[in-house]
Amino acid sequence: MSTATTSTAGGRTGWRPNRAADIWPPLVGAAVIVALMVWTGGSSYRQDLIQLACTYALIALGMYVPILAGSLSMAYSAFAAIGGFAVALVSRHTGIGLWLGWIAGAAISAVIAVILALATRRLSGFFLAAVTLLFGTAFEYWLGVAEPITGGAMGIGGIRELTAFGTPVPRSVQLLLAMIFVWALTVLIDRLRRSSWGVAVRAIDHQPLSVEASGVRTADLTTVALAFGAAVSSFGGALFASFVRGITPETFTLHVVFLALFMPLLGGRGTAWGAVLGALLVVEITVNFDAIKASGSLLLALAVLVVMLVAPSGILGWLNGLRLRLTGGRKEAPDE
Repeated sequence: MSTATTSTAGGRTGWRPNRAADIWPPLVGAAVIVALMVWTGGSSYRQDLIQLACTYALIALGMYVPILAGSLSMAYSAFAAIGGFAVALVSRHTGIGLWLGWIAGAAISAVIAVILALATRRLSGFFLAAVTLLFGTAFEYWLGVAEPITGGAMGIGGIRELTAFGTPVPRSVQLLLAMIFVWALTVLIDRLRRSSWGVAVRAIDHQPLSVEASGVRTADLTTVALAFGAAVSSFGGALFASFVRGITPETFTLHVVFLALFMPLLGGRGTAWGAVLGALLVVEITVNFDAIKASGSLLLALAVLVVMLVAPSGILGWLNGLRLRLTGGRKEAPDE
């Protein structure tokens, strides 16, 4: 969500950004981190919930970037799995810090995303989603049968404990670092969305011919968005494997991709923060809502339906509109 106001100087009217709208989301996000750390209260179960929300948020953020360009790829469960297994393999076969697995997983995911983008360059919409969905299904099957590499159906357990200067990092500190990492990536992606690069990416979805006419190669721009998104999603898998200290081929299935699609719809597509809010809501509805835990997926679908009917721009979009009405402001620039 971004707003702008008009100013008149020398008889000309121009746009200037609303700095308050740029500053308050990161500040609120930082306050939420503090509140969540207090809420966990040392409870392992609550720490696991927040860690799962961080994992989902990273996967959703990874999908969010190419979706801005109108590119719907369904291969993000594979990218998350690559990140997780990269950490597991580094732990099993080397004595190097687990950070190498994070970097290797992101690099491998980005390369595979570029290869997929080149192979499917002429596809879009349903056809692109179908092909990448098949890739995700095939990759999940490969993880299950490649026992010498992935451990087969049992996966890889016993991942080394995270350490700093030879000292084990407590779970609470790991959780805090995970939330700060998600916060920093969200700030970065939201800034990129409002940058000239982000404007060009968003324009591809609405006016691809105009973007091409301006000298921008839309196919290359989409490929970069897909590669960047794949790397971000791989961080989600790396985070999960590092925190849980284990991973199996069934950890990241296509079900996770469908959940990640709901997250920006719930939170709001107009800002990267919508994906993070959506991740928190998805974990609360599908995992932590004890009263209807067995029907969490059904409740989530109903929640998305209600939000789409009442607030098509998502919860954050609706709150931004309410803020503008209460402050007497006017939405000068269109939201995504």
